Amino acid sequence: MAKTKKLELEKKYLKDVKPALMKEFNYSSIMQVPRLEKIVVNMTAGNEVSNSKAIEEVMVELAQIAGQKPFQTTAKKSLASWKLREGMPMGGKVTLRRERMWSFLTKLIEVALPRVRDFNGLNPKSFDGRGNYALGVKEEIIFPEISFDKIRKLKGMDVILVTNAKTNEEALALLKHLGVPFAK
Repeated sequence: MAKTKKLELEKKYLKDVKPALMKEFNYSSIMQVPRLEKIVVNMTAGNEVSNSKAIEEVMVELAQIAGQKPFQTTAKKSLASWKLREGMPMGGKVTLRRERMWSFLTKLIEVALPRVRDFNGLNPKSFDGRGNYALGVKEEIIFPEISFDKIRKLKGMDVILVTNAKTNEEALALLKHLGVPFAK
């Protein structure tokens, strides 16, 4: 199911979104049209970073959500209040490209975001100035792969949609055409 959905979103990009963006921004070449390059998903154990079991849970949940083995992230600075030293494991990170990127985006748009309580759309101001969009997910249980009964503690995650758009307006138009639900 996910593979056919992924193909549908990728086909939509190639057949509908590219020509629409070309017309909207008056590009002279099809190569100027912005595209989604990768999706980066980051998850940490929060204030439980000193607990190795919590780090393992993060890695397992992130692998289930992304469908790919995560890279273990480490602390860049020491933080005494969390009993964290520089170099200690903190969580995991996954970079999704091509088929996994399209299937994750489909799952995020069609399954996960509609499960968020009181969801009114994503904030259209969360761009970084270079065409990349970041969103925070407060609970990982919005993804269907995570079973609520097996969760010991709720954890959040960051999802970054990386595009090659030159401006935020181009990136916003790209993501809107792909079906990402933005607030009005």
